[in-house]
Amino acid sequence: METRSLDQVNAEIAQVQQELSDVHGTQTEVYARIVGYYRAVRNWNKGKSDEFKLRKMFTLEASNRYDGNNTTANAAVKAEKKEAVKTDAVVTSNELASYELFVRKTCPNCPPVKAYMANINLAGKMIDVDTIEGLDEAALKGVFAAPTVIVYNAEGKEVARGHNVEELTAIFEPAVALA
Repeated sequence: METRSLDQVNAEIAQVQQELSDVHGTQTEVYARIVGYYRAVRNWNKGKSDEFKLRKMFTLEASNRYDGNNTTANAAVKAEKKEAVKTDAVVTSNELASYELFVRKTCPNCPPVKAYMANINLAGKMIDVDTIEGLDEAALKGVFAAPTVIVYNAEGKEVARGHNVEELTAIFEPAVALA
């Protein structure tokens, strides 16, 4: 190891400090995700910059399409549901002859519908769509959800469909009241 004087060490330190103060690196690439994907900011054209300046932030409070306390919107949704339950014509008890109930083993909504249909005085059959035959029959009749009840008249024509107890009540209760 060589011995250096204090002046030599101070001269080396001054030289290194001079080199560090005069460092010129390369330009840093900055990426930003402003309009949906990350891209280099320096490559943005004027149109993208203007698009960013004109961008509007969505806030639920400022939205006029949804208001949690909007009773007219809630009433419209409920009315839509009730209209979906209605059938094309008034069903009378004379028209109802049989039904088919499409169910699955793992269906959470099937037990209440099964219980409701057990109390109905109509001939009917339960079809398990977990089986290949049941799935084929469901596809043939356009059944896309379980539970589904298809009600037939005496001629074998489909009169109504229901998917839950509320819809089935709307189908069967008017028929009982008219009889």
